[in-house]
Amino acid sequence: MRSLSIVIPAYNEEARLPATLDAVLEFVRGAHFEFCEVVVVDDGSRDGTAAIAECRSGVRLLRNPGNRGKGYTVRHGMLEAKGEWILYTDADLSAPITELSKLCSAAERERADVAIGSRALDRSLVGVHQSAFREISGRLFNLFMRAVTGLPFRDTQCGFKLFRAPAAREIFSRQKLDGFSFDVEDLAIARVLGYRAIEVPVVWNNVEGTKVSMFSGVQSFIDLIGIRWRAISGKYQR
Repeated sequence: MRSLSIVIPAYNEEARLPATLDAVLEFVRGAHFEFCEVVVVDDGSRDGTAAIAECRSGVRLLRNPGNRGKGYTVRHGMLEAKGEWILYTDADLSAPITELSKLCSAAERERADVAIGSRALDRSLVGVHQSAFREISGRLFNLFMRAVTGLPFRDTQCGFKLFRAPAAREIFSRQKLDGFSFDVEDLAIARVLGYRAIEVPVVWNNVEGTKVSMFSGVQSFIDLIGIRWRAISGKYQR
């Protein structure tokens, strides 16, 4: 793997972003990529998120036209990224950036186009858990997701995913959802287009400060039905 882009979606992340960028840039300096870029996509933050990214050497800032949602933000970054492989990671680094090596190794070993970090395949790797309510809600969402979409993954919502650039361009250019169900939609699109996606267990530690509201959580369940309909009706085809 010679070339990498790291995309970080950010909304009101003034408090957490400096430490995240320190960790990511340190990782980049120690890696052996011919090309590596760090891209922060600001989703219309009302705090100093954009200013922090803009003044940091080695970071490219993209701005959304207002607050558009995480799905829009990730899509924006993935379609603007220049690396041969593209990782998107949450701004809280719940999955440490060093876990990227697991995704890279698995993708190359299994000749996959997409490698997604998973908390569910080996729960012993979860150091700090979410609240019981959020963990139970997540498991119920996954059961419903698999029943509705037919996707086999145990954890689609971990914000740590690696894409081969050609696959990313094809997948994210077809993404319709701007909210939190975009992860499922992208994996559904990957399957429709024939891209190989694999699930890889990663270290993960919950960091407080979720942006997922009760309404957006309910909407995510509703979105699954739309994903299924678009998949079977050919809306995601080439």
